[in-house]
Amino acid sequence: MTNAIARCLLGLGAALLIAAAPAAAEQAVRIPAPALAMPSGAASETAVLAGGCFWGVQAVYQHTTGVTGAVSGYAGGKTRAPTYEQVTTGRTGHAEAVKVTFDPRQVSFGDILHIYFSVVHDPTQLNRQGPDTGTQYRSAIFAQSEAQAKAARAYIAQLDEAGVYPRPIVTRVEGKAAFHPAEAYHQDYAARHPDNRYIARYDLPKIAGLKSLFPARYRAAPALVAAR
Repeated sequence: MTNAIARCLLGLGAALLIAAAPAAAEQAVRIPAPALAMPSGAASETAVLAGGCFWGVQAVYQHTTGVTGAVSGYAGGKTRAPTYEQVTTGRTGHAEAVKVTFDPRQVSFGDILHIYFSVVHDPTQLNRQGPDTGTQYRSAIFAQSEAQAKAARAYIAQLDEAGVYPRPIVTRVEGKAAFHPAEAYHQDYAARHPDNRYIARYDLPKIAGLKSLFPARYRAAPALVAAR
């Protein structure tokens, strides 16, 4: 746990790293919604997304209407039971990811992607987000079905063609992979530690971006793991 807290910029090391890091979180970007619709008659679906430190990714979706759960964890690697200490080395192949469970009757997979590309992270940064670097912080969508993979690839092509970003999107659409929930102390981290310097600087602006760009999708009370 000590190593995890150190990596996420707490204590004296946190102050030094934050001072050298970008001034603030990446700004939310207003982008077009996906052109490819994804109708669903299911009562519940899941999406697994990676886009930097999972604290912020989890926090955004916990504040998204229609999301019934968002769990931080690890996906995309070969280690059978990865721990944070292993993943943070960048040698396991895993990415910090979030498993989002949602009601498609309230929020579609397209909506989940719209928020992912506009608010959650900068999809043009290769193997990094803000001060966090390494393949474990890559931008990746772990498609849970061929339909999700098709929708994700189509949306990436749509956004690249529209030129909404100054650089090409580097988000990888990967196949369905085993998802391993992260340690308990990582869950609901932004909600439990809003005064943490890392959270205040990099993650709270993402929640504000969700509220600003998607007011109809935003809810003030997060869907916490601890409440389930």
